[in-house]
Amino acid sequence: MKRTILIYLALLALFGSGIFFAIRQGQHLPAPSAENPLAAGVTALPSPSDTTSLWSPLSANLKEPLGRLLLQVIVILLATRAVGAVFARCGQPSVVGEVLAGILLGPSLLGWLWPAASGFIFPTESLGVLRLLSQIGVCLFMFVVGLEMDLNHLRQKAHTAVLVSHIGILVSFFLGVVTALFVYSNYSAPGTSFTPFALFMGIAMSITAFPVLAHILKERGIAKTFLGSTALTCAAVNDATAWAILAFVVATAHAGNFAITAFYLALVVVFVAVMLFVVRPQLPRWLAVERLEAGGPKRGAMAAVLLLILAAALTTELIGIRALFGAFLAGVVMPQKKEFREYLIVRLENFSSLFLLPLFFAFSGLRTHVGLLNDTTSWLVCLAIIAVATLGKLGGTMVTARLTGMNWNDAFALGALMNTRGLVELVALNIGYDLGILPPRIFAMMVLMALVTTFLTGPLLNLAERAKRRGAPAVATS
Repeated sequence: MKRTILIYLALLALFGSGIFFAIRQGQHLPAPSAENPLAAGVTALPSPSDTTSLWSPLSANLKEPLGRLLLQVIVILLATRAVGAVFARCGQPSVVGEVLAGILLGPSLLGWLWPAASGFIFPTESLGVLRLLSQIGVCLFMFVVGLEMDLNHLRQKAHTAVLVSHIGILVSFFLGVVTALFVYSNYSAPGTSFTPFALFMGIAMSITAFPVLAHILKERGIAKTFLGSTALTCAAVNDATAWAILAFVVATAHAGNFAITAFYLALVVVFVAVMLFVVRPQLPRWLAVERLEAGGPKRGAMAAVLLLILAAALTTELIGIRALFGAFLAGVVMPQKKEFREYLIVRLENFSSLFLLPLFFAFSGLRTHVGLLNDTTSWLVCLAIIAVATLGKLGGTMVTARLTGMNWNDAFALGALMNTRGLVELVALNIGYDLGILPPRIFAMMVLMALVTTFLTGPLLNLAERAKRRGAPAVATS
């Protein structure tokens, strides 16, 4: 041991001295000239005199793009996890708390109470990177939504699910378009034509958050019941239909005339046909699903899945209907082998929901300025939007379900579940915001509508359960 220590100290002294004298010698060399062609394009380092204090380098490093992004991610994850946990303890879906946390980090609270901190953590010039990361999270989320759709299960209950879902969509869409008649002149963005504005109001009223609904059913232990399976099937049909309508609306908003609109829609139809009738039948063979071990897909198969997600997302982004539609369809066409889908869901859902989706909540929250609702009229309009959205989705679904033979309690509970909007609503609203169709004030109202309708799901289900135990319908009937 002593011999080893002596050798170590001797070598340390020898080479340490060599380094010291080499640096001393280098200090006498002439400095490089700016005219040196070998130094072209090289940025000079700041001189030591630029440092005014010990903390200046730390502050400067924190203002670098990577340092700023890491700070934003830490703040967002802490806020969304904390508020989401509080809501989960109160019997609400954690996603409601996570969305609310995103709003609290924006101008509605943090920017209002502490504008200096808000400006330091979320400066406007840094939001581009945050937006891109959040869009990747949304694409992975939509892929998982597509994965969780069991097409075989949909075919088994297609008649009831299609009737209930589509009537619910039609009623909600109609009420959304009628609402647009009253708010267009005073609340739409300058230069926005009525048609895309009305279509976005209609689609925003029509959406059901399939993943949030599934989470509620699992938490309550009713996913396998008649009500639960019916709700899941109806929500899956609703989501697939709503995304198809939204793709049409986005294509219409991008196009300048009928010919361009028809061209975009033709491209969408061709892409969907290729995915469903060419890619889907061949995927099990391409991915060698039958040869996969019980431990899950091989690295090559996982890489192929990720490439398919990216290629599908890129295709729909090029068409002009947003990357998330391609990611959603990539999930739908995945092989039906249960173990394969569960493996993908566990890996991708955990990563997207725990890391990337909170960034989307925060980015949406930074766009949501509740302070814009600064008069009684704006709040009355917001309350009216919430009431109309609830009436259309809950009422339309409930009445249609009752006509198919459900009792009033189950029909009311199904309507309450279909009124759940949550994260999926935010995705649609952000598309409308990006296209300039939904201005900040209407965007804030619609985000509040998504939060309130999702928050109401639990209390309304409790009301239906209490009425069922008493043997009375949850809604009065004559």
